[in-house]
Amino acid sequence: MIAGWPGTVPVKLMFQDGARFGRINDVRRCWAPLPIRPLCRGMLTHEYTCAYGAVDVLNGELDSLILPHVNTDCMQIFLDEVGARHPQRSIIMVLDGAGWHAAAALKPPRNMRLLRLPPCAPELNPVEHLWDELREKFFHNKAFNSMDALEDQLETGLRALENDRPRVKSIVAWDWIVNALMN
Repeated sequence: MIAGWPGTVPVKLMFQDGARFGRINDVRRCWAPLPIRPLCRGMLTHEYTCAYGAVDVLNGELDSLILPHVNTDCMQIFLDEVGARHPQRSIIMVLDGAGWHAAAALKPPRNMRLLRLPPCAPELNPVEHLWDELREKFFHNKAFNSMDALEDQLETGLRALENDRPRVKSIVAWDWIVNALMN
């Protein structure tokens, strides 16, 4: 039992991360039948929005929000939202070492405890691979005329991942994490 939590409330382990998505596209190779040469628009505009995500590695459940910045205020909004989505659970939220994750002003909800990963170790956070999946499947070779269009595409991608738990689980259920939880 963790201090302050009732012993009968199930514990949920979630990994959290945030990522910026902007009006800057990743032009990649793509297939086209000969003799057609595909055209892909390139764009470099310095406008960004941010996706926050937390995933339960055991069942592939993803909670996400689109917020304007990666900072302590937006992180607080996200943590409060995740806590409210799982009121009957005690959540252990695993975070990376970003400055806004360690800020004294950050107050997790009553049903949540924060556990920080070692510094400079993004490879330990499986959510990083969800961002890769999102960028590869929903953003490559796309240019957006507005931030609204970008946010619509981001929402579509996040919703698709939230609704596809087996796919998310296949990306984040790393053996070392699952084995540590099951043993």
